[in-house]
Order: sequence, then C-alpha cells, then structure tokens
Amino acid sequence: EVHLAESGGGLVQTGGSLRLSCAASGVSFDEYTIAWFRQAPGKEREGVSCISSNNGRTRYADSVKGRFTISSDNAKNTVYLEMNGLKAEDTAVYYCAAELWGGCHDLEPPSGVLDYWGQGTQVTVSS
Repeated sequence: EVHLAESGGGLVQTGGSLRLSCAASGVSFDEYTIAWFRQAPGKEREGVSCISSNNGRTRYADSVKGRFTISSDNAKNTVYLEMNGLKAEDTAVYYCAAELWGGCHDLEPPSGVLDYWGQGTQVTVSS
C-alpha cells in the first residue's frame, strides 16, 4: 500500500522558515519522482518543486527559486522542502505527490493511475 505523509507545516512570520517533510511508503524513489504542490484558497493548484532520484533532476517554480530547496533522503524514503524567506503569498496547503517515472521534467500535477498524493499540510505566513 502506498502512503505519502506530509508534515512540518505551521504558522510563521514573514521572512521565517519551515521545513516540510514527505514520508513515502510503498514507492521506490528509483522509480518515482516526488513533487510538492500547493493550493491557496480560491486559487488553482500550483507546482512548487520536484526531485527525481532517477536522473538527479530538480525543478522549482519561478515564485520560489532561491528561497526553497528540495532534497531527498533515500534511506528514509523522505523528501524535504526547505522554505526560507517566506512570504504571505506562500500561504497554502502543501501537498506532496509521487509520479511514476515522472523524471521531474515539469511541474504539472501527476494524474496517472499509479501516481499518488498526500493529504497536505497547512502553511500560513503572517505579515
């Protein structure tokens, strides 16, 4: 059974930092690309970052480049999203997703039958 569990969200002031974790079970990072998405109230879901252990590729949305860093600990089957310099516009529910053979070529939401999503973690940045 596949399970993705996000954690690390919370309330932080503008300019602060948070580290999100996506603990994955039932998927191999050799096969799956892990990506972070976010969705703010009234807005469309937005791709934030992705990482592929298969080809070593990472990708970031322009809105977070230079502030967010994605990394993976394959031994723990966990992907992290280090978020620094947080802004009010970063407020959203953050989701991690696992895409089979995704390759991290883009930040489109995966929708295959063997792709999976976590339940999300709330990040709130107060100004």
